[in-house]
Amino acid sequence: MNSKLLVAAICGFCAVSSVHAKEGGDQYPNGAENWFAGAVPPPGNYFLNYFGHMSGTLRDNNGRKVLAPNGKDVEMNATFNAFRFVKVTDLKVFGANYGWAAILPVVDLSINAAGAKDGRSGIGDATITPMILSWHSPEWHYALGLDINLPTGAYSKNGPPGKNIGANYYSIEPIFGVTYLNRNGWEVSGKFMYNWKTRNDDTHYQSGDEFHMDYLVGKHIGPWSVGFSGYYLKQLTDDKLHGAKVGPDGNRGQVFAIGPSIKYETAAKTQLIFQWQHESNVKNRFQGDKFWFKLIMPL
Repeated sequence: MNSKLLVAAICGFCAVSSVHAKEGGDQYPNGAENWFAGAVPPPGNYFLNYFGHMSGTLRDNNGRKVLAPNGKDVEMNATFNAFRFVKVTDLKVFGANYGWAAILPVVDLSINAAGAKDGRSGIGDATITPMILSWHSPEWHYALGLDINLPTGAYSKNGPPGKNIGANYYSIEPIFGVTYLNRNGWEVSGKFMYNWKTRNDDTHYQSGDEFHMDYLVGKHIGPWSVGFSGYYLKQLTDDKLHGAKVGPDGNRGQVFAIGPSIKYETAAKTQLIFQWQHESNVKNRFQGDKFWFKLIMPL
């Protein structure tokens, strides 16, 4: 990875997840949805809280560690806390319940490169979801949605590494979720997304389109549930700078993650979820481990 790409790699941070080895980053927290990813709850108001920590080292387009000029790893540490409100209504659209949602993340980020450590805390990139449609049957549940990610996080094109906690572009993301839950308590869930990004007008950098998904396989046993969850991301189009392809491979990122997930549901239907996700097969991104606590509470 050349020096220009290294600078780009350590300047971008996702709102609540990992950093791309390029400018900008993930505005969606990969791995956030697991249990009942396609089963939207019944009409009502819901509060969700996603709290977690991510740490990792930067990888190049061959999956090898990127080293700073002093020969040390380029390291990232981030703690995030995202607050989400979901409204599900009785209004029927094509036989589905209509709902909407909004999410606001708070991020504490630090990046250590060449012995120089920079960091910042503040609001990340917010997301509004103007449409959620959900269908239900005895064993199958489906959801369609549309996320609009907003550049609300702090960003400066001349800022030092670790100071940018926003991507400085908009992105649009259609969503399809599905959950299969049988009478024996076995669940398989997936949330499938495709992300289109606008150009960063401050730097003339255009990040490529990405397909990504969250998944879970698990078993419900009374109020407890245990299983494995994770995520997969594959960038499908090239990054471009001033209209020209970046690097030999378009700086295309990819990652696969898996780890254990445990859920407990209280008598009041509040869900508490704990999980760890370990990343592998990473290119042009930071590779590491993500630890989560997720709260879902009816209001």
